[in-house]
Amino acid sequence: MSLRRPIVIGAVALAFAGCTSSGESAGTSVPTDPTTATTAPDVTDTTVDEPPPSEAAPTSTSSETSLPAPDTTSPPTTSTPPQPVAFDDLETVEFPVPAGSRPHDVAPAADGGVWYTAQRAGALGHLDPVTGETRHIPLGNGSAPHGVIVDENGVAWVTDGGLDAIVSVDATGDVVTVFPLPDGTDNANLNTAAFAGDGRLWFTGQNGIYGVLDPASQVVEVHESPRGPGPYGITATPDGHIYYASLAGSYVGAIDSEGEATVIEPPTPEQGARRVWSDSSGAIWVSEWNSGQLSRFTPTDGGSDAGDWSTWQLPGPAPATYAVYVDHVDQVWVSDFGGNALHRFDPASESFETFPLPADSAGVRQILGRGDEIWGAQSADDSLVVIRPRT
Repeated sequence: MSLRRPIVIGAVALAFAGCTSSGESAGTSVPTDPTTATTAPDVTDTTVDEPPPSEAAPTSTSSETSLPAPDTTSPPTTSTPPQPVAFDDLETVEFPVPAGSRPHDVAPAADGGVWYTAQRAGALGHLDPVTGETRHIPLGNGSAPHGVIVDENGVAWVTDGGLDAIVSVDATGDVVTVFPLPDGTDNANLNTAAFAGDGRLWFTGQNGIYGVLDPASQVVEVHESPRGPGPYGITATPDGHIYYASLAGSYVGAIDSEGEATVIEPPTPEQGARRVWSDSSGAIWVSEWNSGQLSRFTPTDGGSDAGDWSTWQLPGPAPATYAVYVDHVDQVWVSDFGGNALHRFDPASESFETFPLPADSAGVRQILGRGDEIWGAQSADDSLVVIRPRT
């Protein structure tokens, strides 16, 4: 077991003025020294405020007969679940970011902005969609950030393939903390991350590893993946179970409570499972890069590697399914390199709606949303794109 210390960087944020344009279209543990690192956010706090105890009803001491109180109970009300925004009520808007950024992944920020990994710039970027302004937070010499997600405290967590590290950025002061991988896991090619139900951060490395960081103890563990290279996208179900996709291995992996991964075989051989996302029921949606398909694995129970598969071919003559994301109303969004578009899939009607991207060969490699906003990074165009209700 080797010891590594997290590195804390007081980042300098570089600001850029931006503009907005609209294009509408219908097994190794590494304890770290907590005294040298910024206190990790508490991602395991599940405290719920308890309602005050009901006051006891007053007792009548009168000898007079009391009339029954009138019934003021309101009839039960039924709420209509939120519905997807109609196709014609959505618009596509792009936001330029600094030239040479090559944005890869995005994550809506707690302040209303959007984080993006500026992979070529070695920085975490932030876009203000209201003003179009951006700023870059350098992550360190050699950084090449890939994925970014945001925890419940607003802290951004980055998988950085250049640093071979998980990096956190506290937005309140742009403080950067680096959690290096264990010795012997250089060139892991880190990809994406997701928080499990116990608050630990699981991540993938395309060169044959998956791992976990405990933000409370600041311990990093790394495991070799089945079939070697390939782990790419990763997701957590609503009950906290972790699944990942292996692009080179063409399988979906289920990680159990002991950290062991079990291979789940999709029905299409050599399909190139690239990214995964859970819906509200715990079903796992898979973007299949090689086959141009969208598939769904429905576990028999939470975290299970047994279940049923369904598969749908994307529209168009030569689809190449890259990213997948399930929004707050269980509509499934995928990016299609072959069609240079985002597609919205309705599981109820089993139909697709297509949103052409404003940039040529845009290269949207990941999708993440906030309510009715669907965000992606046009990596080949140095811009972010959002599909949102028309304003």
